[in-house]
Amino acid sequence: MGGAAMAGSEEGLYSRQLYVLGGGARRLAGARVLVSGLRGTGAQVAAALVLAGTGRVVLHDRGTACTTDRAQQFLLGESDVGQNRAEVSQRVLAELNPRVVVAAHTGELSEAFLASFQVVVLTESPLEEQLRIGDFCHDRGICFIVADTKGLAGQLFCDFGKRFVVDEPAEGDPVCAVVQDISQGNPGVVTYMGTEDSRGNLFCDGDLVTFSGVEGMTELNDREPIPVRVLDAFKLEIGDTSSFSPYRRGGLVSQVWLPQEHSYEPLRQALVDPKIQVMNPKELPRSCSLHAAFQALHAFREERGHLPRPRVSVDAERVLELARSLGAQQGPLDEDVVRAFASVSAGDLCPMAAVLGAMAAQEVLKAITGKFLPLDQWLYFDALECLELEGAERLTEEDCAPRGSRYDGQIAVFGADFQEQLGHQKYFVVGAGAIGCELLKNFAMMGLAAGPGGDLTVTDMDTVALSNLHRQLLYRTADISKPKSVVAAAAVRRMNPSVRVMAHQNQVGPATELLYGDDFFRHLDGVASALDTLEARAYLESRCFRCHTPLLDSGTEGPRGNVLPMVPSLTEPLRPGDMSRDGTFPLCTLRYFPRTIQHTLQWARDEFEGLFQLPAEHVNRFMEDPAFLDQLPAGLEALEVLEQVQGSLRERPRDWQDCLLWARRRWQSCYHDNIAQLLHNCPPEHETSPGVPFWSGDKSCPHPLTFDPDNDTHLDYILAAAHLFAQAHKVPPCSDRAAVQAILRNVVLPPFMPQDELRIPLTEEQEEAQAPVDSGRLAELTQDLVQRRQELVGGEEVQVPLMEPIHFEKDDNIHVDFITAASNLRAENYGIPPADWLTSKRIAGRIMPAIITTTAAVAGLACLEIYKLVWGCRDLSCYRNSHLWLSDCRLLRTHPLPPPVYQVVSEPGGCWGAKAAGAAADLRVRGRRS
Repeated sequence: MGGAAMAGSEEGLYSRQLYVLGGGARRLAGARVLVSGLRGTGAQVAAALVLAGTGRVVLHDRGTACTTDRAQQFLLGESDVGQNRAEVSQRVLAELNPRVVVAAHTGELSEAFLASFQVVVLTESPLEEQLRIGDFCHDRGICFIVADTKGLAGQLFCDFGKRFVVDEPAEGDPVCAVVQDISQGNPGVVTYMGTEDSRGNLFCDGDLVTFSGVEGMTELNDREPIPVRVLDAFKLEIGDTSSFSPYRRGGLVSQVWLPQEHSYEPLRQALVDPKIQVMNPKELPRSCSLHAAFQALHAFREERGHLPRPRVSVDAERVLELARSLGAQQGPLDEDVVRAFASVSAGDLCPMAAVLGAMAAQEVLKAITGKFLPLDQWLYFDALECLELEGAERLTEEDCAPRGSRYDGQIAVFGADFQEQLGHQKYFVVGAGAIGCELLKNFAMMGLAAGPGGDLTVTDMDTVALSNLHRQLLYRTADISKPKSVVAAAAVRRMNPSVRVMAHQNQVGPATELLYGDDFFRHLDGVASALDTLEARAYLESRCFRCHTPLLDSGTEGPRGNVLPMVPSLTEPLRPGDMSRDGTFPLCTLRYFPRTIQHTLQWARDEFEGLFQLPAEHVNRFMEDPAFLDQLPAGLEALEVLEQVQGSLRERPRDWQDCLLWARRRWQSCYHDNIAQLLHNCPPEHETSPGVPFWSGDKSCPHPLTFDPDNDTHLDYILAAAHLFAQAHKVPPCSDRAAVQAILRNVVLPPFMPQDELRIPLTEEQEEAQAPVDSGRLAELTQDLVQRRQELVGGEEVQVPLMEPIHFEKDDNIHVDFITAASNLRAENYGIPPADWLTSKRIAGRIMPAIITTTAAVAGLACLEIYKLVWGCRDLSCYRNSHLWLSDCRLLRTHPLPPPVYQVVSEPGGCWGAKAAGAAADLRVRGRRS
């Protein structure tokens, strides 16, 4: 079946998400999820699930929306105040993704009602209700999640039942490597080749692997998965191979993921005997203290009927007393942490809701898809370092008291003066894609640039596309093809009419430095980078470094993300990402010795360009510019271009059947004749020297294919190639597979005859060494083409331009059909496992896997750092670099490094100083960031 038939609108919409969640993502459409509590955290969970395409999402909340909800609940408008939160949220979320059924429930959460759900998520729920529903869900095998944020801290809990099966525990795809050698012994040792972009070990101790295509030691092929032990970056220890046949050559070693069964304790037991996930054992006491603090907060609310009042010490001390009684059971209590937590627990912060809500939504997706390991079982996250900002300790109850403002939840943490300062900010958001949308949503909730003198500028060159809709919150179907920045700015104004936002449609780069010059950057309070290429991010970092402008740099790749603050004179400048790995491979590898599907896909990309783009461009220039032949560079390149032009003119098809015949001949040339010629030059038993086989190590011996019109991949190639050839020559195509098969059955091609004198370059040196140009052949070609042009120009039927160059587009199904079939056929030549249509599209199109949960969490983490920048913090210990892995629910936050200090002209100076700025640029090292 052709890829175009497989890639309907659903996969077009969710393709980037499919690359993260794998095949399990298709289960989302049949899932039923309950989200209870529709304030900030619940809204973030629900929005992420709706964008992700969850089949049915039911919203539950018995409360009415109030003004203060609007500092974190981004689904509410001003006119929604006084209405039920679930009902008003349902209306907005139903528009967000029409493919998802979104319903509201305002009644009790009875057992009969709960029984129909696959996953239940509770936010803003009292402990008694959590325990009751947790017991029910555990007994019924319903996945149960609690997500809650209070002020600057949050908790996340998962109970996925007694027997939860994880189908794919890890990120990405199972790895595969080319075998170089396998020893006979007990244990046997496998030596394999890494890929061009692999760093470190491909495998881990305990991984299960299978073997295929091994010659000699064939006993390993198609056996049950074997556990391995890693010896070094290129060697694995397997079981006893002493009785096996000697290894000859070839073969692949492939990692295998088997389903894993996990068991979880119910909430009632997990409260008393908690399993808390931490990145570092040193973090466990702090998390245990927060575990006690959240329980104490429930007890305080039950006792007093309200949360502790902001900055009221007597309330915080009472929470501490309640926590002491719990903490004694679970280890030492960090009383400063509990006291700080309680003092701002009445606060509501959009960034905290974004982080915890996104992490909770990812756990829901794990429950539905079976992709990635669920949280086991508690996670605590806090940003209490914000209370250590200079002057924050002097905030009083009066400073943080409610004002009747939408920002009262934020004022409860940082005070009214800080809220006013937020409104004065001038910020520049570069990029209105997935991260940019989440940042802008958060800024609207926070009130950034919502006061006198405030200014928020967002720029993005792109327009809204279908594939954006599953992860870019501010866009709807009606916005497709509209400028992203304009649509995003309008959405910000709807969320908060006070925000002074301006939309630009410019790239930020050397070409726009007259618009975004030094004066522009120096007048900003900060820049938020939401760019999706390392080159663009590096340029923006260099401009902020030059102008001493604070920068928040955010990046994601699938379930991974990071946030790096750059504060002038306080943190080290950000290091540019590693842009050296651009997907290029040695030409010799692509032409004759591919080892991986990446090699065959790149070969297919080159084929596409060489068949459907370059010939058409050269023919058009030849026809339109009489000086074209004179402008060609001397040497082999001129000869290749002229032969390409001559071939294109000779092969001009008259109709669709001519296109099919051309595609059939191309298939024969690529997958049979060229391979047969290579084996004629270097037979399977060929030796580079006595006893050293040529086809070994990184060279896999290929085999030619025989065309079969009943083979789907063969037919996919013919149809796609013929369609593109017809398009390039402006011939109407046809897509009738049965008719094409009938034509192909009657095609007879001449038998292949190997050429003894044909030279095949087998090394990079031979590939680069140019053979002398046949000047006679060059003159003959030139004369023939001049005559041919005169004949065409004199004819009445000629159209200018004569051909249509086709540039590869990853979102064109026919293009991807060709790439997939061309690559998989070549992979079959060389015994390489094929890639499916979506994987081929991702690799060939260089598509970055993306999912709404990661972008929302990263944007929340970035906004926590913006609080510190707006406060004017000059204490390095308050800032955090954040690194997120949602695949296993891990968050690492570390202190940024201080700037290096140099001795310049006998004077000490930091790298932010004017004298050392040039030196610093040279000293920054390259390192990959997600």
